[in-house]
Amino acid sequence: MNHPIAKTIREYLDQLRSELHGADPAMIQDALYDAEEHLRAELAEHPQLDEAAVLAKVATSYGAPDEVAEIYRVKEGEVEQALRPRRVRPVAEKSFVAKFFGVAVDPRAYAAMFYMVLAMATGIFYFTWVVTGLSLSAGFAILIIGIPFIVLFFATVRALSFVEGKIVEAMLGVRMPRRPLYVDREKSIWQRIGAMFTDPRSWSTLFYMVLMLPLGILYFCIVTVGMALALGFIVAPFLHVFGYGDGIVMRDGSEVLWSAPVWAMPLVFVGGVLLLFAMLHLARGIGHLHGQLAKHLLVKAA
Repeated sequence: MNHPIAKTIREYLDQLRSELHGADPAMIQDALYDAEEHLRAELAEHPQLDEAAVLAKVATSYGAPDEVAEIYRVKEGEVEQALRPRRVRPVAEKSFVAKFFGVAVDPRAYAAMFYMVLAMATGIFYFTWVVTGLSLSAGFAILIIGIPFIVLFFATVRALSFVEGKIVEAMLGVRMPRRPLYVDREKSIWQRIGAMFTDPRSWSTLFYMVLMLPLGILYFCIVTVGMALALGFIVAPFLHVFGYGDGIVMRDGSEVLWSAPVWAMPLVFVGGVLLLFAMLHLARGIGHLHGQLAKHLLVKAA
């Protein structure tokens, strides 16, 4: 796509955004941040030149919008290829059994399971932070410190969303921004504050942080209950054989309602192993879905 030579930094960024249309929103945010940071630094080093002259000067060193977009697309593809787990043979050639038990060597499954446990702690923190911040903001609204406090609260929410993005990318393998949104220092403080409150991402981030509490509790319960059952079924037959337990029983107080027969113990063990691997698949699936949810709510749409 050919564009006329940009006369302003804003035109250059619009052209770059146009060239990156359809790309990953997180990658677009990083590309726009890097470009704006570089161009404004060049403009600050040459105050005697206008924006058009600076853009013409850096066209050969930094590149035109289409060239920069192509570089980012290539680099992004190389990074994704490097991070993608190596496959010995195509997935299509693997049997169902190989796919089912192959999850044991997928680090994403264990990382997602750890994230599900961690989500309860982060969910409690995010929920407390948002509810406390909104409550204090409403209370301070009638005071002179109300506006500064609200602005500071929203700034901390943005910072926390960036940290959460780093956690999601590291544990769930979903590409998130590595650069924050660029703050245009040429705008007045009131314009920046207004942009913060009118940005839908600010409110979707608040929603995400509130949502993390019920999701964190749900994830924690799934992992703890599922893993406890799986490991219990695996260990119970051995404990029963060596006389350290009653096997699989159902009790009503001291009364035994039902007890698994001895011949069923091998089936209990196999069931525990299958449940263990099923939990890894479930954790990996939930991790993928949560990563997409986080990306949708925390990353500004391209």
